[in-house]
Amino acid sequence: MYRISNIYVLAAFGTIGGALFGFDISSMSAWIGTDQYLDYFGSPNSTLQGGITASMSAGSFVGAIAAGFLSDYLGRRGSLMVASVIWVIGSVLQLSSQNVGHLIAGRVISGLSVGVTSSQVCVYLAELAPGRIRGRIVGIQQWAIEWGILIMYLISYGCSQGVSGPAAFRIAWGIQGVPALVLLGSLMFFPESPRWLASKEKWEECLDTLAMLHAKGDRNDPVVIAEYEEVQEAARIAAEAKDIGFFGLFGPKIWKRTLCGCSVQMWQQLLGGNVAMYYIVYIFSMAGLTGNTNLYSSAIQYVIFIVTTGIMLPYIDRVPRRFLLLSGAVVCMALHFAIAGLMANYGHPVDSIEGNANLRWEIFGPASKGVIACSYIFVGIYGFTWAPTGWIYCSEVFPLKYRAKGVGLSAATNWIFNFALAFFVAPAFTNIVWKTYIIFGVFCAAMTFHIFFLYPETAGRTLEEIDIVFDTGVSAWRSAEVHQHAFEEKVGQVAATKKALAVEEPSAVQAEKV
Repeated sequence: MYRISNIYVLAAFGTIGGALFGFDISSMSAWIGTDQYLDYFGSPNSTLQGGITASMSAGSFVGAIAAGFLSDYLGRRGSLMVASVIWVIGSVLQLSSQNVGHLIAGRVISGLSVGVTSSQVCVYLAELAPGRIRGRIVGIQQWAIEWGILIMYLISYGCSQGVSGPAAFRIAWGIQGVPALVLLGSLMFFPESPRWLASKEKWEECLDTLAMLHAKGDRNDPVVIAEYEEVQEAARIAAEAKDIGFFGLFGPKIWKRTLCGCSVQMWQQLLGGNVAMYYIVYIFSMAGLTGNTNLYSSAIQYVIFIVTTGIMLPYIDRVPRRFLLLSGAVVCMALHFAIAGLMANYGHPVDSIEGNANLRWEIFGPASKGVIACSYIFVGIYGFTWAPTGWIYCSEVFPLKYRAKGVGLSAATNWIFNFALAFFVAPAFTNIVWKTYIIFGVFCAAMTFHIFFLYPETAGRTLEEIDIVFDTGVSAWRSAEVHQHAFEEKVGQVAATKKALAVEEPSAVQAEKV
């Protein structure tokens, strides 16, 4: 059967799994302020709306925990195929929702799928991509999330404006099932991860896949041979290690990696990026934007998100991961405090905004424009730094034996905090209003210190070279000094050996003739 070998094509189709995450965000954020949604579901109060929004994250948490086991058993490709089917089932349940309970059930089922795709697409692409471009390939996952947010938002906006009654959100929630069918069909033509094949001792398939990906099928190419030898060594070490399952992630030699992988996903949520996406309509309503103006302004934010991440992806492997994480945290901290200051000093409490009792703070004039500007800048900085880097970093830090389960646990960490924040922020905007931004600013300050002291540099290294960085125990802020060109040197050695053998062979033949 024909297999796709171009890594960018694989990433383009594979990251449809990431787009499903984006559909989740705007499939709710685009509707929470519309008449069709509020009338049909009885204008949910802030606590109930928080529960509806967070239900997808709850399902995603369970899906991410199970993803590692599923991926290790069925393969990276097989686990994504199962997730595609589950997403379609969840979409059908959502579009047929008769009440809030029915809607929550559909969102939980869809969440199971997102939990698998959000973790295993990263694992799959990280194991397929060459080390020199792994960041931009895995980063396409985040870009796909952002495209998913914008596309579903625009679909929902069109339905809310052109279709009356509950059919409006039913059409939008039904359309979101189509990309999963495209992903399922494309996966039929994907190769399996060579590193998963190695873990199952399918060496011939592993070598064939590496040759197809990196040398157009040439099994004797120096790059293919060098990477094949690295994969063999990693598989040998994994096979010799004691199999203690999921709890091995907390073993003496692995716990630091687990801490890095899980905490980077935790901090990505506590930075406040996804929360801004879920409740952007609330934020802009408090800043005096109403009706279509609010919806247009929200769409602009999604466009900024896509553009900034798209600009960053081609260069992300040239910039240290630590720099992106640290600089993003510091700037976002300043923006959170700035928004809090503007709202506290220039805003005032109200009973409701346009009949929405969940919104009890209002700000007008130049200060409101400052809040909107800071929100846009925040999204741009998030798109340049944490949005792609958080997913890239957690997919890099685990060794072969624990990679699927480790990234699954990292994604589960993302989702449990996503769940908590999605549930917390709606009532927070109602009850503590601008102080919500102070909380996120403090989180940004805390993550800055954590990253500086505990996150080693991983950019530009093969997955096997990253193992060396962690095994040496070098301080995180000095980790960039650890030798990182071992793979290139190995390729050079293989090429030199191959050349020497090519020279010796004719000489030997000539000597035999004499």
